[in-house]
Amino acid sequence: MRLAPWNVNSIRTRADRVVAWLQRSDVDVLALQETKCRDDQFPESRFTDLGYQVAHVGHSQWNGVAVLSRVDLQDVEVGFPGMPTWSAKEGVEPAPEARALGATCGGVRVWSLYVPNGRTLTDPHYRYKLQWLEALRTAAGGWLAEDAGAQVALVGDWNIAPQDDDVWDVRVFAGSTHVSEPERAAFRAIVDTGYADVVRPHAPGPGVYTYWDYTQLRFPRREGMRIDFVLGSPALQARVTGALIDREERKGKGASDHAPVVVDLTD
Repeated sequence: MRLAPWNVNSIRTRADRVVAWLQRSDVDVLALQETKCRDDQFPESRFTDLGYQVAHVGHSQWNGVAVLSRVDLQDVEVGFPGMPTWSAKEGVEPAPEARALGATCGGVRVWSLYVPNGRTLTDPHYRYKLQWLEALRTAAGGWLAEDAGAQVALVGDWNIAPQDDDVWDVRVFAGSTHVSEPERAAFRAIVDTGYADVVRPHAPGPGVYTYWDYTQLRFPRREGMRIDFVLGSPALQARVTGALIDREERKGKGASDHAPVVVDLTD
């Protein structure tokens, strides 16, 4: 089984690229982030025509997550237990955002996750990000407490660079989100519940990234960040035979600013 998360930065803009990549990559389960569309706008038929079942949640032109599977797709769950709410406008009642979608695919519980950005260290969105991660830690730890043998994959855009090697120059990010100690501690706390970064052993750094900003020639200058991860439960870790970051997919006209992350599992 081949599993991959990918922040596509608008599925309607990049549907052709995603379809072409699926045809080349032989991926069985694709978890998408930042689809940037409502459910009724998601180009579902483009993927069902390829043999994938589709689950998607999106409320507006922001956020949005999906799971595409050709190895069955069951027990779809929108949001994890305890997921915090957020209001983008003053006076508007906070509500859950389209940032987490779970589905069981070929026996693996796949969670497509788009962790809040945080914006700045003093922005309320930063506190929301930390609360969101703490709620995810509680939920994810609970899944393993209930079933230590569960195959769970927490995948997607974490908006955290957990190690200094995960950014092209950590000095540039001093005083910024993504590298702050509270964010990194929140990431480690999820790892400490029993999950592991299953990609890093197969694609170690430094200089290995999943995201490159569109500005200032960041991609050709190899000035990126590693913020997209697959965290696997112990039972899933035992099945991993290989992993890679498909940097080539960041190239060319109309590319997302993120690259897909691919993990191979034994039967």
